[in-house]
Amino acid sequence: MTCDTPLSVIDLKAARGSRHALLREVGQSGQHRIEALRVLILGAGGVGCPAALYLAEAGIAHITIADSDKVEASNLARQTLHTAERIGTNKAQSAKIELARLAPAVDVCAIPEWVDEEKIAFLAQTCDIVIDCTDNFKTRHAANRAALRCRKPLITASAIRYSVQTAFFDFSQKDSPCYACAFPEDDELDVKASAVGILSPVAGIAGMIAAEEALKWTAGLKTLAGSLLVLDPLTWEMQRIHLARMPNCRSCGCRADRL
Repeated sequence: MTCDTPLSVIDLKAARGSRHALLREVGQSGQHRIEALRVLILGAGGVGCPAALYLAEAGIAHITIADSDKVEASNLARQTLHTAERIGTNKAQSAKIELARLAPAVDVCAIPEWVDEEKIAFLAQTCDIVIDCTDNFKTRHAANRAALRCRKPLITASAIRYSVQTAFFDFSQKDSPCYACAFPEDDELDVKASAVGILSPVAGIAGMIAAEEALKWTAGLKTLAGSLLVLDPLTWEMQRIHLARMPNCRSCGCRADRL
Protein backbone atom coordinates (compact mmCIF):
# COMPACT_ATOMS: atom_id res chain seq x y z
CA MET A 1 0.00 0.00 0.00
CA THR A 2 1.43 3.38 -1.02
CA CYS A 3 0.96 6.66 0.79
CA ASP A 4 -1.52 7.64 -1.95
CA THR A 5 -3.80 4.69 -1.19
CA PRO A 6 -6.55 5.63 1.30
CA LEU A 7 -7.04 3.30 4.24
CA SER A 8 -10.36 1.53 4.46
CA VAL A 9 -12.54 2.17 7.51
CA ILE A 10 -11.61 -1.28 8.83
CA ASP A 11 -7.87 -0.69 8.33
CA LEU A 12 -8.07 2.75 9.91
CA LYS A 13 -9.95 1.41 12.92
CA ALA A 14 -7.34 -1.32 13.43
CA ALA A 15 -4.53 1.20 13.13
CA ARG A 16 -6.11 3.53 15.70
CA GLY A 17 -6.23 0.75 18.29
CA SER A 18 -2.89 -0.87 17.53
CA ARG A 19 -0.91 0.88 20.28
CA HIS A 20 -3.63 0.23 22.86
CA ALA A 21 -3.57 -3.47 22.08
CA LEU A 22 0.18 -3.58 22.75
CA LEU A 23 -0.39 -2.55 26.35
CA ARG A 24 -0.32 -5.61 28.59
CA GLU A 25 -3.12 -4.24 30.76
CA VAL A 26 -5.36 -3.56 27.75
CA GLY A 27 -4.58 -6.16 25.07
CA GLN A 28 -6.87 -7.09 22.23
CA SER A 29 -9.82 -7.80 24.52
CA GLY A 30 -9.60 -4.37 26.14
CA GLN A 31 -9.28 -2.68 22.77
CA HIS A 32 -12.36 -4.52 21.52
CA ARG A 33 -14.28 -3.13 24.50
CA ILE A 34 -12.98 0.36 23.69
CA GLU A 35 -14.19 -0.02 20.10
CA ALA A 36 -17.69 -0.80 21.42
CA LEU A 37 -17.79 2.09 23.90
CA ARG A 38 -20.72 4.53 23.79
CA VAL A 39 -20.22 7.83 25.63
CA LEU A 40 -22.49 10.72 26.59
CA ILE A 41 -20.55 14.02 26.86
CA LEU A 42 -22.25 17.02 28.42
CA GLY A 43 -20.63 20.21 27.19
CA ALA A 44 -18.72 20.91 23.97
CA GLY A 45 -16.49 23.60 25.42
CA GLY A 46 -12.89 23.76 26.60
CA VAL A 47 -13.10 20.44 28.48
CA GLY A 48 -15.65 18.60 26.36
CA CYS A 49 -13.84 19.22 23.06
CA PRO A 50 -10.55 17.47 23.96
CA ALA A 51 -12.44 14.70 25.77
CA ALA A 52 -14.52 14.02 22.66
CA LEU A 53 -11.49 14.33 20.38
CA TYR A 54 -9.39 11.77 22.24
CA LEU A 55 -12.27 9.33 22.57
CA ALA A 56 -13.10 9.63 18.87
CA GLU A 57 -9.45 9.21 17.89
CA ALA A 58 -9.33 6.10 20.09
CA GLY A 59 -11.97 4.60 17.80
CA ILE A 60 -14.90 4.24 20.17
CA ALA A 61 -18.30 3.37 18.70
CA HIS A 62 -20.47 6.34 19.57
CA ILE A 63 -20.47 9.83 21.10
CA THR A 64 -23.57 11.77 22.06
CA ILE A 65 -22.54 15.36 22.78
CA ALA A 66 -24.89 18.00 24.18
CA ASP A 67 -24.47 21.77 24.37
CA SER A 68 -26.91 24.66 23.88
CA ASP A 69 -24.31 27.42 23.38
CA LYS A 70 -22.98 28.86 20.13
CA VAL A 71 -19.32 29.16 19.15
CA GLU A 72 -17.78 32.54 19.94
CA ALA A 73 -14.41 33.97 18.94
CA SER A 74 -13.23 33.89 22.56
CA ASN A 75 -13.77 30.11 22.63
CA LEU A 76 -11.28 29.27 19.91
CA ALA A 77 -8.12 29.39 22.03
CA ARG A 78 -9.13 26.30 24.02
CA GLN A 79 -12.21 24.72 22.42
CA THR A 80 -10.30 22.63 19.93
CA LEU A 81 -13.16 21.23 17.83
CA HIS A 82 -14.40 24.67 16.77
CA THR A 83 -13.11 26.96 14.03
CA ALA A 84 -13.43 30.63 13.13
CA GLU A 85 -15.63 29.63 10.19
CA ARG A 86 -18.17 28.15 12.60
CA ILE A 87 -18.57 31.16 14.90
CA GLY A 88 -22.30 31.40 15.58
CA THR A 89 -22.85 27.65 15.05
CA ASN A 90 -24.19 25.55 17.90
CA LYS A 91 -21.26 23.98 19.74
CA ALA A 92 -22.62 20.42 19.70
CA GLN A 93 -23.22 20.62 15.95
CA SER A 94 -19.80 22.20 15.37
CA ALA A 95 -18.17 19.40 17.37
CA LYS A 96 -20.01 16.80 15.30
CA ILE A 97 -18.77 18.38 12.06
CA GLU A 98 -15.15 18.30 13.23
CA LEU A 99 -15.33 14.79 14.69
CA ALA A 100 -16.82 13.51 11.43
CA ARG A 101 -13.82 14.96 9.60
CA LEU A 102 -11.24 13.56 12.03
CA ALA A 103 -12.79 10.18 12.85
CA PRO A 104 -15.51 9.39 10.31
CA ALA A 105 -16.02 5.85 11.60
CA VAL A 106 -17.31 7.13 14.96
CA ASP A 107 -21.05 7.70 15.15
CA VAL A 108 -21.72 11.16 16.63
CA CYS A 109 -25.09 12.49 17.76
CA ALA A 110 -25.32 16.24 18.48
CA ILE A 111 -27.89 17.53 20.98
CA PRO A 112 -28.05 21.31 20.37
CA GLU A 113 -30.03 22.17 23.49
CA TRP A 114 -29.76 22.51 27.24
CA VAL A 115 -30.41 19.15 28.90
CA ASP A 116 -32.12 18.73 32.27
CA GLU A 117 -32.04 15.69 34.55
CA GLU A 118 -34.79 13.85 32.65
CA LYS A 119 -33.15 14.44 29.27
CA ILE A 120 -29.73 13.37 30.60
CA ALA A 121 -31.25 10.18 32.04
CA PHE A 122 -32.92 9.47 28.68
CA LEU A 123 -29.68 9.97 26.76
CA ALA A 124 -27.63 8.01 29.29
CA GLN A 125 -29.78 4.91 28.79
CA THR A 126 -28.20 4.36 25.36
CA CYS A 127 -24.62 5.01 26.54
CA ASP A 128 -22.14 3.19 28.77
CA ILE A 129 -20.68 6.16 30.64
CA VAL A 130 -21.46 9.84 31.22
CA ILE A 131 -18.78 12.55 31.11
CA ASP A 132 -19.84 15.90 32.53
CA CYS A 133 -17.73 18.70 31.06
CA THR A 134 -20.09 21.56 31.84
CA ASP A 135 -19.23 24.79 33.62
CA ASN A 136 -22.19 25.14 35.97
CA PHE A 137 -23.24 23.35 39.14
CA LYS A 138 -26.89 23.08 38.14
CA THR A 139 -26.07 20.78 35.23
CA ARG A 140 -23.42 18.90 37.22
CA HIS A 141 -25.95 18.03 39.90
CA ALA A 142 -28.54 17.11 37.27
CA ALA A 143 -25.98 14.82 35.60
CA ASN A 144 -25.13 13.31 38.98
CA ARG A 145 -28.75 12.48 39.77
CA ALA A 146 -29.41 11.16 36.26
CA ALA A 147 -26.34 8.89 36.22
CA LEU A 148 -27.23 7.67 39.71
CA ARG A 149 -30.74 6.79 38.59
CA CYS A 150 -29.44 4.91 35.54
CA ARG A 151 -26.54 3.29 37.42
CA LYS A 152 -24.15 4.69 34.80
CA PRO A 153 -20.57 5.62 35.75
CA LEU A 154 -20.06 9.39 35.87
CA ILE A 155 -16.86 11.32 35.23
CA THR A 156 -16.97 15.02 36.05
CA ALA A 157 -14.16 17.26 34.83
CA SER A 158 -13.66 21.00 35.14
CA ALA A 159 -10.96 23.62 34.61
CA ILE A 160 -10.64 27.22 35.74
CA ARG A 161 -7.70 29.63 35.98
CA TYR A 162 -4.80 27.14 36.46
CA SER A 163 -6.84 24.44 38.21
CA VAL A 164 -8.07 21.03 37.02
CA GLN A 165 -10.56 18.91 38.96
CA THR A 166 -11.64 15.45 37.86
CA ALA A 167 -13.76 12.96 39.81
CA PHE A 168 -15.10 9.50 38.99
CA PHE A 169 -18.30 8.07 40.48
CA ASP A 170 -18.95 4.40 39.72
CA PHE A 171 -22.65 4.04 40.41
CA SER A 172 -22.57 0.33 39.67
CA GLN A 173 -21.13 0.10 43.19
CA LYS A 174 -23.73 0.68 45.92
CA ASP A 175 -21.21 2.24 48.29
CA SER A 176 -19.99 4.80 45.74
CA PRO A 177 -20.17 8.44 46.81
CA CYS A 178 -21.87 10.83 44.42
CA TYR A 179 -21.04 14.36 43.30
CA ALA A 180 -23.38 15.86 45.89
CA CYS A 181 -21.57 13.99 48.69
CA ALA A 182 -18.47 16.05 47.88
CA PHE A 183 -20.18 19.24 46.67
CA PRO A 184 -23.56 19.84 48.35
CA GLU A 185 -25.81 21.98 46.22
CA ASP A 186 -26.30 24.68 48.86
CA ASP A 187 -22.58 25.28 49.28
CA GLU A 188 -21.62 26.08 45.68
CA LEU A 189 -21.11 29.24 43.68
CA ASP A 190 -20.49 29.06 39.93
CA VAL A 191 -17.14 30.50 38.86
CA LYS A 192 -16.72 30.80 35.09
CA ALA A 193 -13.65 31.28 32.93
CA SER A 194 -15.38 34.26 31.31
CA ALA A 195 -15.14 36.03 34.67
CA VAL A 196 -11.81 34.88 36.12
CA GLY A 197 -9.87 33.54 33.11
CA ILE A 198 -8.19 30.27 32.20
CA LEU A 199 -4.88 29.30 30.62
CA SER A 200 -5.99 27.53 27.43
CA PRO A 201 -4.09 24.19 27.79
CA VAL A 202 -5.50 23.72 31.31
CA ALA A 203 -8.90 22.93 29.79
CA GLY A 204 -7.21 20.42 27.47
CA ILE A 205 -5.58 18.66 30.42
CA ALA A 206 -8.97 18.27 32.12
CA GLY A 207 -10.56 16.85 28.98
CA MET A 208 -7.72 14.42 28.35
CA ILE A 209 -7.88 13.11 31.92
CA ALA A 210 -11.62 12.54 31.51
CA ALA A 211 -11.06 10.65 28.25
CA GLU A 212 -8.29 8.57 29.80
CA GLU A 213 -10.49 7.60 32.74
CA ALA A 214 -13.29 6.55 30.38
CA LEU A 215 -10.91 4.40 28.32
CA LYS A 216 -9.33 2.84 31.42
CA TRP A 217 -12.74 1.99 32.87
CA THR A 218 -13.80 0.42 29.59
CA ALA A 219 -10.64 -1.66 29.29
CA GLY A 220 -10.92 -2.87 32.88
CA LEU A 221 -8.02 -0.88 34.33
CA LYS A 222 -7.97 0.80 37.74
CA THR A 223 -9.56 4.26 37.67
CA LEU A 224 -10.08 7.28 39.92
CA ALA A 225 -13.41 5.80 41.07
CA GLY A 226 -14.31 7.22 44.47
CA SER A 227 -11.68 9.94 44.22
CA LEU A 228 -11.27 13.58 43.27
CA LEU A 229 -8.06 14.52 41.45
CA VAL A 230 -6.98 18.15 41.88
CA LEU A 231 -4.12 19.34 39.68
CA ASP A 232 -2.49 22.77 39.63
CA PRO A 233 -0.56 23.05 36.33
CA LEU A 234 0.92 26.35 37.48
CA THR A 235 3.01 24.56 40.14
CA TRP A 236 2.39 20.93 39.05
CA GLU A 237 1.16 20.10 42.53
CA MET A 238 -1.42 17.30 42.58
CA GLN A 239 -3.74 15.85 45.19
CA ARG A 240 -5.89 12.75 45.05
CA ILE A 241 -8.71 13.06 47.57
CA HIS A 242 -10.64 9.93 48.49
CA LEU A 243 -14.35 10.69 48.74
CA ALA A 244 -16.79 9.11 51.17
CA ARG A 245 -20.47 8.51 50.70
CA MET A 246 -22.47 10.78 52.99
CA PRO A 247 -25.42 8.98 54.66
CA ASN A 248 -27.45 12.21 54.72
CA CYS A 249 -26.68 13.19 51.11
CA ARG A 250 -29.77 14.70 49.46
CA SER A 251 -29.00 12.94 46.17
CA CYS A 252 -27.94 9.43 47.16
CA GLY A 253 -28.25 9.05 50.95
CA CYS A 254 -31.96 8.34 51.06
CA ARG A 255 -32.25 6.12 47.98
CA ALA A 256 -33.67 2.71 48.84
CA ASP A 257 -31.83 1.05 45.95
CA ARG A 258 -28.49 2.06 47.50
CA LEU A 259 -29.08 0.56 50.93
